[in-house]
Amino acid sequence: EVSAMLAGLPPGELSMANTVLASLVAGAVGVLAAPLIQLDSITLPLQIVPALAAALFARFTSFGIACAAGLLIGMAQQLMYYATTQSWFPTDNGVALPGVQQLLVFVIIVIAMFWRGAGLPGRGELIDKRLPVVPVPERLGRSAAIAAVVCAIALVVFPYDFRQALTTALIGSIILMSYVVITGYVGQLSVVQLALSGVAGFTLSHLVVDAGIGFPWGPLIAVAVSVVLGVITGISALRVRGVSLAVVTLAAAIAMEQFIFVNSTWGAGSSGSPVPSPHLFGVNLGPTAPFRGLDGNLPSPIFGFLVLAVTIAVGLYVANLRRTNLGRRMIAVRANERAAAAAGIHVRNVKLTAFAISSGIAGIAGSLSGYNFGSVSATRFAALMALGLIAFAYIGGITMVSGAVFAGMITTEALFPRALEKWLGLSGNWALLVGGIALILTLRLHPEGVAGASYARKQAKRRKAAAAEGTQEASAPVRPPEQAATPEARR
Repeated sequence: EVSAMLAGLPPGELSMANTVLASLVAGAVGVLAAPLIQLDSITLPLQIVPALAAALFARFTSFGIACAAGLLIGMAQQLMYYATTQSWFPTDNGVALPGVQQLLVFVIIVIAMFWRGAGLPGRGELIDKRLPVVPVPERLGRSAAIAAVVCAIALVVFPYDFRQALTTALIGSIILMSYVVITGYVGQLSVVQLALSGVAGFTLSHLVVDAGIGFPWGPLIAVAVSVVLGVITGISALRVRGVSLAVVTLAAAIAMEQFIFVNSTWGAGSSGSPVPSPHLFGVNLGPTAPFRGLDGNLPSPIFGFLVLAVTIAVGLYVANLRRTNLGRRMIAVRANERAAAAAGIHVRNVKLTAFAISSGIAGIAGSLSGYNFGSVSATRFAALMALGLIAFAYIGGITMVSGAVFAGMITTEALFPRALEKWLGLSGNWALLVGGIALILTLRLHPEGVAGASYARKQAKRRKAAAAEGTQEASAPVRPPEQAATPEARR
């Protein structure tokens, strides 16, 4: 943009013109595609994924390569569809195995990355604008203790509906902490965290129901499976960054949703997959525990206490991660990959470690979500919902744990949406509309997010106080040493 301005070109007008032109083309594509595919709010938007795969081959710069790649990808999808109609093709409950076309697109995108991508940005390559600042956390113990006491009291005092909303908000805070690690600390715009959370949830369901592996080993194994898939996704995305990485992880999320979650063998098919309450040494720790709070209704605060303890532990870990050498290496990779590599930092290992940590945190959230609702279903881990989670993460502050906690409170079915529904009658799409408006206002007025804006105000107060103190010291009269000393000292 700076170079364009120096050349006498108006970047704002050019950006608006391109946006209008792209919108016209997208609208025309929608008109042409509507008679050919199912026209709904999920199927049509997801057609962007194979188109983005073609754009990846073209590095978002060549119309010719993008058109050729798009034609080839469309032909490959149609051939795969033809194969699903044959008798030899694998089936699931009498129908062709679902998700194979989405899996094919993901594989094509991975091939495009390794062919057209690079391990490090090239010299002079356009780098995305910086993410919000990542401050070093302060007073973690006091903040964690206050939050734990307040939430514990609320879990007992709140009526059943707000108790459920608070528990859901805490689980949302955990998965949003995975975005703090992968996006806030390392700058990798990943969309696959919610899908990895679903992998853990479905794995836990099969472990408990089919294998009889209960708490705590079931959740631990489920988290390990999500870590493995997260690292595999990270390996496939090592040669891209920025918007291209978002494309890759979005394709991975859709492939998991369609190929794993909708498959009745690995996921739940069209129905949900049950997750019984956790028990430890015969004690029920789930939502059906005997203690019912002050109102005597389900869900039990016992499960809320379990979720609260896990949330505090994960939050302290993520916050302390910023203070460690690994955290400093993550910040260096986020700032400049080439400079980090020149300083001796192994960029690839840092990225894979971040993917592993983030995937593990997402897996924890997925396991707790299964216990919370008593089942897991593909609709709770849909790829489009992940985009909403990222929006909430930016509203709260994607580089801070406190931002993840605030964002968790405004996620779907959490405290704020529940309050809007009960007191103002705003639910469903209305709540999403409020969230969308809040995102636009936040990015416009406070790009650092709510937590970042609060941190900036605190820093401003500290600087003002320090400046005032310095002014007072400078204006104070300086007495000679003999006047300041006592008679005994003078003698």
